[in-house]
Amino acid sequence: MIRNACIAVCFILAAGAAEAQLRSIPADAKRATMSHVEGMMVELDGKRVTLAAGAQIRDGRNMIVVPSMVPKGIVVKYQLDTQGQVGRVWILSPQEAAQRDAVK
Repeated sequence: MIRNACIAVCFILAAGAAEAQLRSIPADAKRATMSHVEGMMVELDGKRVTLAAGAQIRDGRNMIVVPSMVPKGIVVKYQLDTQGQVGRVWILSPQEAAQRDAVK
C-alpha cells in the first residue's frame, strides 16, 4: 500500500517537472504573424515564404505541427536557414505572445 502510494507520488512529481520545463526560443528569432498558404508555402506578416525541407514548426507545448495545421494569423517566432527559407518556427503561447521582445 505504501509502496503504491510512493510510486504514485513519484509519477505525479515527474509529470509536474516535465510540464514545468520551459522551451528555449533563440534570442535572434524574429516575431511575425503566420498563416499556411499551401504545401510548403506560408505567409509571414503577409509575405509569402517557403518552408525549408525538414522545417520544424512547434506549438506552445513544443510539439511538432505539420504546416497545414497551423492556425491562420497565429503569432510565431521563426528563424531562416542559410538559403533564406524558414527553417524553424515556434508558435507562441498566449503568455509568450504577450511578452515584449528583448531590445537589442
